[in-house]
Amino acid sequence: MADRFEIHLYDTKQREKVRFLPSVPGRVGLYVCGPTVYSDAHLGHAKTQIAFDIIRRYFEYAGYQVRMVSNITDVGHITDETSDEGHDRIGARARLEQLEPMEVADKYFWSYADDMARLNLRRPSVSPRATGHIPEQIALISELIARGHAYQAAGSVYFRVASWPAYGQLSHRDIDELTSGTREEVRGEKEDPRDFALWKRAEPSHLMRWDSPWGVGFPGWHIECSAMSLKYLGDGFDIHGGGLDLQFPHHEAEIAQAEAAGHPFARYWMHANLLTVGGEKMSKSRGNFVTLKELLSRHDPMAVRLLLLQSHYRSVAEFNEVALSAAAQAYARLRGVYQELLRRLGDSLPEPSGEEWLAQAAARCRADFERAMNDDFNTPEALAALFGLAREVASALQGQPQPAELAAAARTFRQLGEEVFGLFAETQGRAGEELVSGLLDLILEQRTAYRERRQWAESDRLRARLEALGVTVEDGQGGSRWKLAQSS
Repeated sequence: MADRFEIHLYDTKQREKVRFLPSVPGRVGLYVCGPTVYSDAHLGHAKTQIAFDIIRRYFEYAGYQVRMVSNITDVGHITDETSDEGHDRIGARARLEQLEPMEVADKYFWSYADDMARLNLRRPSVSPRATGHIPEQIALISELIARGHAYQAAGSVYFRVASWPAYGQLSHRDIDELTSGTREEVRGEKEDPRDFALWKRAEPSHLMRWDSPWGVGFPGWHIECSAMSLKYLGDGFDIHGGGLDLQFPHHEAEIAQAEAAGHPFARYWMHANLLTVGGEKMSKSRGNFVTLKELLSRHDPMAVRLLLLQSHYRSVAEFNEVALSAAAQAYARLRGVYQELLRRLGDSLPEPSGEEWLAQAAARCRADFERAMNDDFNTPEALAALFGLAREVASALQGQPQPAELAAAARTFRQLGEEVFGLFAETQGRAGEELVSGLLDLILEQRTAYRERRQWAESDRLRARLEALGVTVEDGQGGSRWKLAQSS
């Protein structure tokens, strides 16, 4: 890539910003931990997924071909990772709803997919399910046993943490201190309380079960991501991402499992920080979460997306209704400017010479946007560049800017706001938008005719009807024009 796209990212493992250099020129292999599909997704899930959706989009804008893999955990996921005791969440939900486990997994997978689509997330290149990759997980466990890094115990298999001194390298924890505070009773059939399950023996009541060389059982949570990322991205792939809460033990275990089996693993690690409510992490266990379905029934999905863009992916984002209302108003302003550009241009997108005032403003916006995104995907600063251009455009629209100037600004909004940031989803179905625009133009022509005939009452009545529908009419020396009123 050209120096214009010299992208630096914060590598959690190295604890510093580093220049991204792909393992294969022009290509990016990106693995992002996906959902455990046992209930509806909440806004905290969306924060992580939107962050990596934008990272993926920006790499593509920079000219890379991206393969993004995001798993679906539809089995296992033991609730108490410290002790490996407990039950898998999908099994518990299946009993609660009196459904088959795969019914639960399918129900909430499609629920999750619908929520992500409404937030305008692009689908991953591959969405592998854990239950579809049991053979790969068994094969990786077998490699670990053969190398002495895992052992069988009463039908279960555990990773031998003491055999891998590098364990703790991602979270920067001392392996010898990991036993501190560990309850002796969690040892059970393990050699060491630090060891974690690769395969768990299935009790007769356990709903999800597979045959294995060690007996009937089911995989531990961590092994699926190691197996599936290596299968679809290969040894030494580029980037592994996920929420900060997965850094330990999940991601730490992933590295140990893969590398102890002889497979070079992810070269860069990226973690999105948490979403908080009243200073506490949003989570189902705390009961302070709001499901996406509930939130999107009351708010514009694009306003929610903008709210999450306003904080850096590595920063904590605080959620409250006041912040969301402010984001909705900000989005309405940005969308209004973009829609007015599209309305005035119609199907025409002439090439600017580059010397026009508005074309120069668009070029400055693009340079500032790219500078921010090249610096660890700094969406707040990149967003500020877009809003700066919006102000320039709004000012220019008060006069009579040339179509080439408008086209330069429209291209910038489309490429940066729509394609990279995933905003303006409602403008992508332009046939309906053009129909509405044409009808409003006709109404405005009728109002102008009323004014020319000095039929002021009819003119005012038409204007009031439009305003009641959320359309603002502005009268100026150059005539009248309409725009969609900003939502509150």
